[in-house]
Amino acid sequence: MYHRDAKTDTARIVGFEVTPNSINHEYKEWNEKNPQVTTCNPNTKHLILGGVIPQEVDTDKEVIFSYDVSFKESDIRWASRWDTYLLMNDDQIHWFSIVNSLMIVLFLSGMVAMIMMRTLYRDIANYNQLETKDEAQEETGWKLVHGDVFRPPINCGLLCVYVGTGVQIFAMTLVTMIFAVLGFLSPSNRGGLMTAMVLLWVFMGLFAGYSSVRLYKTLRGTEWKRITLRTALMFPGILFAVFFVLNALIWGEKSSGAVPFGTMFALVCLWFGISVPLVFVGGYMGSKKMVIEEPVKTNKIPRQIPELPWYMKPAFSILIGGILPFGAVFIELFFILTSIWLNQFYYIFGFLFIVFLILVITCAEITMVLCYFQLCSEDYYWWWRAYLTAGSSSLYFFLYSVFYFFSKLEITKLVSGILYFGYMLIASYAFFVLTGTIGFYSCFWFVRRIYSSVKID
Repeated sequence: MYHRDAKTDTARIVGFEVTPNSINHEYKEWNEKNPQVTTCNPNTKHLILGGVIPQEVDTDKEVIFSYDVSFKESDIRWASRWDTYLLMNDDQIHWFSIVNSLMIVLFLSGMVAMIMMRTLYRDIANYNQLETKDEAQEETGWKLVHGDVFRPPINCGLLCVYVGTGVQIFAMTLVTMIFAVLGFLSPSNRGGLMTAMVLLWVFMGLFAGYSSVRLYKTLRGTEWKRITLRTALMFPGILFAVFFVLNALIWGEKSSGAVPFGTMFALVCLWFGISVPLVFVGGYMGSKKMVIEEPVKTNKIPRQIPELPWYMKPAFSILIGGILPFGAVFIELFFILTSIWLNQFYYIFGFLFIVFLILVITCAEITMVLCYFQLCSEDYYWWWRAYLTAGSSSLYFFLYSVFYFFSKLEITKLVSGILYFGYMLIASYAFFVLTGTIGFYSCFWFVRRIYSSVKID
C-alpha cells in the first residue's frame, strides 16, 4: 500500500499485507541460469486459484519460494502509518489502574503524615521536655534505641553494593522513560528501546560507584576499592551469566533469535571498557566526600532486643511490605508481558511513567511506615529490613509471571519454558534491586530525620 503526495507527485510505502500460500511448484525444462516454473504465470496478478495443489514438505525435498507484489493506493499518510498498531482501545483499564494505585498512595501518605506530624512531633516534644536521665529511661518505643539505630548492619558491604546498583537501575529507568514519553523511542525503530537502556546502564555506572562508596564510608568501611569492584561486576555478572546460558540454549535450537557472538562481545566491551571505569570514577568521587555524620552517638554495647510480636517478625513484615508496591504495578505488568510474549505493541509510556512514579512513592511510604512500627518494637536492625521490605515486591512479580505463563501462554517446548522463566527471573531480580533501593533510601532519610530531632544528653 502506498500514499501519493499530490504536491510533490511522489509516493511512499505506508504498509503491506502478506497472504501466505502453499503451492506445489513444478519446473519447466531445467535451466540453471534462468530457472522457471510452470505454476507461475507472469501475465497474471492473481496466481492462487482454487485448483492449486499445496506442497507437502518432506526430508531432502526442495522447497521453492515465490512471491507476487500488487501495489494499491491508500489514504493513510506517511506520518499516520503506525496509528493502526498504536491505537489503544483499553484506556479505561489503564486509568483504573492509575486511580487504584493513587488510592494506595493516598492511604499510605495519610499514615506517613499521621506518624510524622502527630505521633513523632508529639513524642519528640515530650521527650525533649524530660528533665532527668531516669525519666528518659522510663520511655518506651523508638526513642530507646537511639544508641543502636545507626549501628552498622551485618554484611554492610553487600548492602552498599546492592544500593549502588539500585541507584544505577533507577537512573537508567527514569531517563529511559523520559525519552520514551517525549517520543524519542519510536516502535518503528526496532531495538531502539533496548539499545537506549543498555547505553544508559553503562553510563549510569558513575552514580552506582558514587552511591556505594558514599554509603560504605558512612558505615565506617575502609576498603572502598573492593566495594567499587563488586558494584561494577556483581549484578552485571549475574545477568550476563544467566543471559549467556539462555542464549546458548537458543543456539542449540539453531534459532535465528540467538544473539550473535559479535553482539555479545560488544556488550562485554561496553561493560569492561566504559561501565567498570565509570564505576571506579564514581567510587573515587564518593571516597573524597565527607562522611555523613550520624545525628546520635552509637553505644559500645548493643542493646538487647525484646521478644517481638508475631506480626513484627522479619519474614511476615517483609512479605506484607511487598504487596502494596506490587499492587500499584500489576495491571501495567500484564500489558508489558503481553507485548513481550504475545508480540503486541506497548507504546503508552505516559501511563507507564505515571505508574513508575506511583511505585516509587508506594515503596518509600510503606517502608517508612513499617520501619516506624519496627523501631517502636525496639528492633533496631532496620538496614536490611528496609531493603527487603520494598524488594519483596519482586517475589510477587515473579509469582505473577508464573501465573501468566500457565494462564495466557501456550508454550509446550521445554527450551521455550526455560527461556521464559530465565528472562522473568532476570526481570524480577532487577525489580528487587530497584524497589529495595527506593525503600532503603526512604527509610535512611526517615530514620535520620526523626533521630536528628531528638535531644540526647
